[in-house]
Amino acid sequence: MQNQFTAFFQQFTSTQLIVAAVVFVALVGIVIAAYVVYRRNRTRRLRNRFGSEYDRAVLTHGSSSSAEAKLADRQSRVKAFEIRDLSTNERDRFLSEWQTVQSRFVDHPKAAVTEADDLINSLLEARGYPTASFDQRAADVSVTYPRVMENYRIAHGIAVRPGRTEATTEELRTAMIQYRQIFDELAQAQQPMEKRTAA
Repeated sequence: MQNQFTAFFQQFTSTQLIVAAVVFVALVGIVIAAYVVYRRNRTRRLRNRFGSEYDRAVLTHGSSSSAEAKLADRQSRVKAFEIRDLSTNERDRFLSEWQTVQSRFVDHPKAAVTEADDLINSLLEARGYPTASFDQRAADVSVTYPRVMENYRIAHGIAVRPGRTEATTEELRTAMIQYRQIFDELAQAQQPMEKRTAA
């Protein structure tokens, strides 16, 4: 068997072996270059889609490849949901509830911010997002609404802050403004992400 192997290679000239080696190295180079281009394009797409959520995922998971895998998992998870637009009646009801919450802010800012947080949760459930922990829900929402996620996290942190480290009136006002931006995004008719990013 070894003699056959040796005889096989002895049939090739050194020029043929050099050409074969060059072709092999070139093929390996092409495969590596294709992989690098694929990774670069994937990173660009995910960074464009998720914005600051991409950077947050890299910090959380320690590397861009781990973060990208987690972001891709988020996208797959959310695809399984039946996310829908609000009906006209639902939208009107939520707008009315938002105006009520907003009007309470002057006299009861902490309670109004807590109610705004609850209203956002109700709105998400009405749109089709499942009930989950805040972190899971934020991850799910980030797939469709990545630009408001930082506001959502900050506002929620203020809303659930315990009594001894209670938020200042200015922080509560900021949270209310952030919740308003989130509410406006969630309450409007939704275009698919691909169309919105192309526009």
